[in-house]
Amino acid sequence: MQQSVYFFANGRAEATKDDKDLLGGKGANLAEMTNLGVPVPPGFTLACPLCDRYLADGRIPAELPAEVDRALARLEEASGKRFGDPESPLLVSVRSGARVSMPGMMETILNLGLNDDTVRGLAVLSGNPRFAYDSYRRLLQMYGDVVLGVPLHDFEHLLAAKRLTTGAKTDAELPAEALQALVTEYHQLIRSVTGTDFPHDPREQLWGAIEAVWKSWTLKKAVDYRRVNGIAETPGTAVNIVAMVFGNLGDDSGTGVAFTRDPSTGERIFYGEFLVNAQGEDVVAGIRTPQPIAVMADRLPDAYAELLRTQSLLERHFRDMQDLEFTVERGRLYLLQTRTGKRTAAAAVRIARDLVSEGLISRPEAMHRVPAQQLDQLLHPVIDAAARGTPLCIGLPASPGAASGIAVFDADVAESRAARGDAVILIRDETTPEDFHGIVAARAVLTSRGGMTSHAAVVARGMGKCAVVGCGVLRVDAAHHRVTVGETEVREGDWLTLDGGTGEVFLGDLPTMPSEVMQVSAGTRSAEAAPVYRGFAELLGWADARRRLKVRANADTPHDAKVARGFGAEGIGLCRTEHMFFDGERIHAMREMIVAHDEGGRRRALAKLLPMQREDFEGIFTAMDGFPVTIRLLDPPLHEFLPHGGEEAKLLARRVGVTRSELMRVVDALRETNPMLGHRGCRLGITYPEITEMQARAIFEAATAVTRRGGIVLPEVMIPLVGTVEEFRHQRTIVDRIAAAVARETGTAIKYLVGTMIELPRAALTARAIAAEAEFFSFGTNDLTQTTLGLSRDDAGRFLPLYVERGIFRDDPFQVLDVDGVGRLITLATTEGRAARTGLKVGICGEHGGEPRSVGFCHATGLDYVSCSPFRVPIARLAAAQAVGA
Repeated sequence: MQQSVYFFANGRAEATKDDKDLLGGKGANLAEMTNLGVPVPPGFTLACPLCDRYLADGRIPAELPAEVDRALARLEEASGKRFGDPESPLLVSVRSGARVSMPGMMETILNLGLNDDTVRGLAVLSGNPRFAYDSYRRLLQMYGDVVLGVPLHDFEHLLAAKRLTTGAKTDAELPAEALQALVTEYHQLIRSVTGTDFPHDPREQLWGAIEAVWKSWTLKKAVDYRRVNGIAETPGTAVNIVAMVFGNLGDDSGTGVAFTRDPSTGERIFYGEFLVNAQGEDVVAGIRTPQPIAVMADRLPDAYAELLRTQSLLERHFRDMQDLEFTVERGRLYLLQTRTGKRTAAAAVRIARDLVSEGLISRPEAMHRVPAQQLDQLLHPVIDAAARGTPLCIGLPASPGAASGIAVFDADVAESRAARGDAVILIRDETTPEDFHGIVAARAVLTSRGGMTSHAAVVARGMGKCAVVGCGVLRVDAAHHRVTVGETEVREGDWLTLDGGTGEVFLGDLPTMPSEVMQVSAGTRSAEAAPVYRGFAELLGWADARRRLKVRANADTPHDAKVARGFGAEGIGLCRTEHMFFDGERIHAMREMIVAHDEGGRRRALAKLLPMQREDFEGIFTAMDGFPVTIRLLDPPLHEFLPHGGEEAKLLARRVGVTRSELMRVVDALRETNPMLGHRGCRLGITYPEITEMQARAIFEAATAVTRRGGIVLPEVMIPLVGTVEEFRHQRTIVDRIAAAVARETGTAIKYLVGTMIELPRAALTARAIAAEAEFFSFGTNDLTQTTLGLSRDDAGRFLPLYVERGIFRDDPFQVLDVDGVGRLITLATTEGRAARTGLKVGICGEHGGEPRSVGFCHATGLDYVSCSPFRVPIARLAAAQAVGA
């Protein structure tokens, strides 16, 4: 029979820290500390797979009770006490412990084994009746809540009433007689709520607690934590059963939580909190206000000295910052847990660098100690922690950072109010490209619909703006300039503050501040005075030396290109030319081109756009001097550029010399049932080749101008939405013809590449034929995900969370690349394409290019680069290095 229960006591354990997958992090580390000679109370761990079996079968595995009984007998021998013995009672704690730490997400029960008989024995044994009944009331409260389902607040009401009637300011001041009376009241409460008595049999208590811990794996908070942090659903949690040691025995006892380094800054100082005469949950749950750990040096000096030696030993042994839980029982120190400590991004960077300097880890290991995604925290403004309150609502954290502003509900209003100096938050049900200027003007964007790759999310991330999307409780009434959340109404001009890192929305103007990294980047702070920035830059320097994948940025303006270079982008992987048309006179010329009756009219309008587009390309080429720039030709359907009624339609009709009814006929004719699969991308260029001609001319004239000024220009022209090699060949012919014409006119030949964006399954399946003509592939994974899975990224947000929750999808495929589906198409297209063209350059330019797991897939598949929003470039740089391995 396979072993399921693992014992540890007196310096010997049946497991080690390497058994984390079997025993969970807590169980494996308890065993490891025992083997190291660290003072750990004796106990045993039920292996993680038992949780899976219990949840699947709905019953305790048949062989387990006998194995637990044997372990209990060993625990009684090691402790010198007996489970259920009224004269010398053994009490235990029952705690969860998953393979990956999930702090606070599952259940714990302390003081298990107490009943009306053993509590009297504990009082005699300890010589402290107050301590005995305090421990008993804690068991009744925890067991009643966790196992029996009695609302916790019912116990708290009785406890508060007892403090009031006795005049006690804290729980620790309650006398023994009051605690004894409280125990009686707790028993009555349990009986009245459940209809049964609290179980007095310690073994019945034990199995009730074990089952409750297993069941806590399925609690919503635990499920949500695993989903957000990418933790697998199996194996489930281990159960740790450990002999109790008591920090609530009096002033020579206590309990605390400590970190071997400061978890906020990473500074090498012993950091933590401590309470005298308390049990662990008093510190963790904030029941009492703890004191700084340094106070322990005065109150319990011998135990503190041993704790200092132990924390140093554990950090050196585990080679990382440790989070410790400890108890002091009558002057003697016991360690109850050690685990890798949670830390901020700034602390993670500093600790990784310092551990390298101290010789504990290598540089490659240091890179793996900083979660790539966590670097986001270092780039965006943050809300002052002292100003946080209760959020009005919570949506999807689409783009990190924090911003405050007045609520506005229209892009034009956002632009005009911003021009007057107002800070604005643009609130929409969802955004479209027509809102682009409003997003530019706004400090942040808030939508009631859409997902993490919706228009608002993608554009905001690309611009480094805070965004919260898909906030379903919002009722946006744009016509009346207001939004409601339940009974709360926010009108235009009211202040809101958004936290794009958490998805929280707050009423009012909460203070924010730029991150240290951004202050240095903006030149408002020197690097010498910015230790977080120096650590950030050094870590990324190590990453750059190790990674194979190049990292580019998605950037549509010269400003975006400069920001991207500042973050270390090695080129532009996607320049979306359509975003250049939504500003000022450009939108008017674009609309004139769309509503023109013939080719001549279109060419006259395009001639107005040519110098504007050329100017933008010159700025981008200049910012990316010496690095490649991939420019996607016009992609969205034309109707997105047109007004759909109102005063704008009236003004456009007057401008182009048509009646309003004639204009609306054009608008109606361009409407499509499914525009995402409609007249867009290369289909526009084939229907209206003059559009491709104008854009190609703008590219090559800009490249020539920058080259003549001494710049190095590496343009890559990308044909979008290609499904057949014939479509690609048609558009490439135009691009090559215009390139040759500009070379003849200027006497300067520009080296360039022409490739395609692979965003249709057919293009991936016929990649060999397309690669015979194309010089590079760029996988547009946003649209490739839509067309492969048959999902609309803007509409699927209504049900995708349910799919993830129920395990139909492991992750939202618009956030984490669908390796089994979309990934197979990428792998096939890459293999087939390179079989047809040796040295075919291949990358991705969807939002997945800045997602660490997706970057890892791109590395493993042999892609040449990833491209992402400028503010995600550091994440991609680190993730690409991590993909190489430690």
